[in-house]
Amino acid sequence: MRRMLIAIAVALFLSGPLFAQDWIEYASQRDFFTINFPGQPAVQEIKYTSEHGIDLPARVYSAASGQSRYSVTAVDFNPAAQLHQEKSKTCVASGAYPDVCGDRSQNDLRGAMDHAIFGFLKRNAKVTLYGYYNADLVEGKSLQLENPDGSRTFAVVNMHQNRLYIVEGTVPRGFPPPALFQQSLGFIDNEGKRIRYATVYHNLYPAPPRSR
Repeated sequence: MRRMLIAIAVALFLSGPLFAQDWIEYASQRDFFTINFPGQPAVQEIKYTSEHGIDLPARVYSAASGQSRYSVTAVDFNPAAQLHQEKSKTCVASGAYPDVCGDRSQNDLRGAMDHAIFGFLKRNAKVTLYGYYNADLVEGKSLQLENPDGSRTFAVVNMHQNRLYIVEGTVPRGFPPPALFQQSLGFIDNEGKRIRYATVYHNLYPAPPRSR
């Protein structure tokens, strides 16, 4: 009995920082999303290379809680059309065959979620789930991976108003899924208000009416 009490006390002591850490509802007005993080995330500016080879402005929001890691990569595809036009002009000027220099901006936009998922599929990990889902009726893709060290990665990918969101939570072996993080994803407007649609939103199609 004494050994059991000691074991319980040690377990509570070791897990204390995890439970004591305050989760916050974080909102990015620059990238128009909201999500729960275990504390204020670090923000890193990066360039994201699209399927058809253009570099787009992006930011990675990341935080950790113990051995669990959480991140949101937000990629702005709105400059894609202009960047592809510039790339096409450069290609034509180089004397390349015209078919090689075509504008791939629409393909990049329509295939953005698939390209993001392909990045996960190339990892050294076992895919345990891949399917369709939505966040606040914004359509997306859902993916789960089992990593070589036994940890699990839960990822979702959404596209809203030509912005790609790659949401990834990785937890150690035996830990529950990062539901508090993953299921809190939402999208906000220019005024910071959360967007809730009445029907499913599909990027590049007219937005449905809001439910409120």
